[in-house]
Amino acid sequence: MKAAVYYKTGLPEVLQYEDVPDPRCAPGGVLIRVEAISVEGGDVGNRARGEMPKVPHIVGYQCAGTIIEVGASVRNRKVGERVVAMMMHGSHAELAATAAGFTFAVPEGLAAEVAACVPIPFGTADDCLFEFGRLQRGETVLIQAGAGGVGLAAIQLAKRAGATVIATASNEKKLARLRDEFGLDYGIDYHARKFFDAVQEITMGRGCNLVVDSVGGATLQWSLECLAYRGRCITVGNASRDDTRPDLRSLAAGNRSLTGVFLGAEMAFNQARVRPMIERHLQDVATGALRVVIDRRFPLAEAAAAHAHIESRNAFGRVVLIP
Repeated sequence: MKAAVYYKTGLPEVLQYEDVPDPRCAPGGVLIRVEAISVEGGDVGNRARGEMPKVPHIVGYQCAGTIIEVGASVRNRKVGERVVAMMMHGSHAELAATAAGFTFAVPEGLAAEVAACVPIPFGTADDCLFEFGRLQRGETVLIQAGAGGVGLAAIQLAKRAGATVIATASNEKKLARLRDEFGLDYGIDYHARKFFDAVQEITMGRGCNLVVDSVGGATLQWSLECLAYRGRCITVGNASRDDTRPDLRSLAAGNRSLTGVFLGAEMAFNQARVRPMIERHLQDVATGALRVVIDRRFPLAEAAAAHAHIESRNAFGRVVLIP
């Protein structure tokens, strides 16, 4: 099969389009002919400086396609079924193998390229807001990187839950779309002003009940400063690749909390909760109750260009690879 691989971590140019051996279908797994790949923030971060289980490495957490082989012990999946799948790595390819339990049926009429963008962003956003963030109607939430995949999902879910939503983005054009198309209450262009100052102004000095921070580094420190009394901050990734560690001493004075979230761990340990949640989001996207925005589509052979586009901070929504 063809795949986007790399032999060392680094800039997008390390990705090469090559022939590699087909993955094997495990007894408890499925083999999928990939039709669409959603490039996740973790994919880009792993390519830049992550772990490589083997060389060459095929990165990628999420894809959608059709099952072409089912493991001997699998009873709930069949050949020919359309699924969207999660995995630790391997989605940037024509074929992908994963555990059957990490696949979800694609609702009738939902395009593969849209389905490929749902489980991780919407599942992560849901966990950040509700399972760990405990967001309640009437509360105020700050969502960092609102125009990204998790950000767009979080804005929609938080608005639906009756929260007041503040989000940051890299320019006013993105913020205008978030307001006009997704009902964002307040937008902050973090290039034009300090988001902490803007939050203080918006909340009249009270701060936010919840912050969802996928940026990390120095941004995470200021996210903590944006918290109201008993506010909660969720850290979910480090898109900035800034290894600055936050000073946590300010948490105690305001009885605030900081929680890390990783959807993959919840899938492993609490699949009975996570699976129906993600299935609901797939249905809501299929019916139009929730939206997936695809910014650009690239051929799998141009995976390096797709990763570079994400790192340019110009994307609004998802970037998809098509084998």
